[in-house]
Amino acid sequence: MDYVYYPGCSLETSGKAYDESVRFVFQQLGHNLIEIDDWNCCGATYYMATKETISLVISARNLALAEQIGQDLIAPCSSCYTILYKTNKILQSNPILKAKVDQSLRRDNLEYHLSLRIRHPLEVLVNDIGLNTIREKRVVSLEGRRIAPYYGCQIVRPDRGIDNKEDPQMMDELLRTLGAEVVPFPAKVRCCGGMLMTTYPDVALELNLEILACAARAQAEVIVTTCPLCQINLEAYQNKINKKFNTRFHLPVLYFTQILGLALGGTPRQVGLHRQIIPFHFKAINQEEAR
Repeated sequence: MDYVYYPGCSLETSGKAYDESVRFVFQQLGHNLIEIDDWNCCGATYYMATKETISLVISARNLALAEQIGQDLIAPCSSCYTILYKTNKILQSNPILKAKVDQSLRRDNLEYHLSLRIRHPLEVLVNDIGLNTIREKRVVSLEGRRIAPYYGCQIVRPDRGIDNKEDPQMMDELLRTLGAEVVPFPAKVRCCGGMLMTTYPDVALELNLEILACAARAQAEVIVTTCPLCQINLEAYQNKINKKFNTRFHLPVLYFTQILGLALGGTPRQVGLHRQIIPFHFKAINQEEAR
C-alpha cells in the first residue's frame, strides 16, 4: 500500500535521522511513501497564535496537495501531525472557516474536499501493517535491550481515538514485538517543554530532568520517541541538565523508527545512528542466535 508522506521542516534539518529511518522502515516492509510535491511548513504553533485563518490556509495547502494523490497522509513529526490533524478537524466542523480557506486556496488553483485521513506512522505500523507482519520481517533481535518509550504530549492528545491518552501502548507493543524489554516509564506522556527551551530554558530543563530521571530510575539504556523536538530537547541538553542539577545523564535518545529499522536489518548509517549526539552502541543479534 502507498501512503502520502509529509516530512515537514524538522525532518529535513535537525531530525534528518527520523526521515531516513521512516523511509527505510516503510521500504523494508514493502510500502511506498509518496512525498508531497512542493509541500510547505505546516504552520506549527506560531501561526495559530497569530491569526487562525492564515494558519489554517498554510496547513490546508498541504492537505489539498496530498488529497490529489489519493492516499492516507503520514506525518512523522508530532507537531506537524497535530497541526495537520487539527486543521482537518476544524475545516470539517466549521463551514465559515472552510469557505475562507477555500477562497485563499483557489488563488493557488487548489481546493480541499475534506477526504484526507491524517495519520502518524506509529499508528499505521501497528494498525495497518500489523505487529505480526513486523515480527515476521524482523531479522535482528532486540533481546536484552531496556528501552523507555516516550510518546510526548501531542500524538495521543487530545483524544484522537488511536490509543489511551494517559497510558498509550502502541509503541510499547511494537518494542516488545522486536524483542526489547520495555521498562516501566510513567513519564511517557509528560511534556518536554517544547519551544520553552528557547524562551524559558530553566523551566524546560527541569521538565527534561524529570523525564530523564524517570528513565534512569528504570535503568533504561535508551529512550525512544516519536517527536523531533522531544528528541533534541532530551538529547542535546543533557550536558546543561547535568551542570545545573549535578546529574550524570548520558542517555541516548532515538526515534522509534531507528530502533525498528535496526530490527529490520538496517545498518546504523541507514537509520541515521551516525547523527546522534550521544552514541547508541548497537550490536546486532540474529534472531536464530537469540533463540
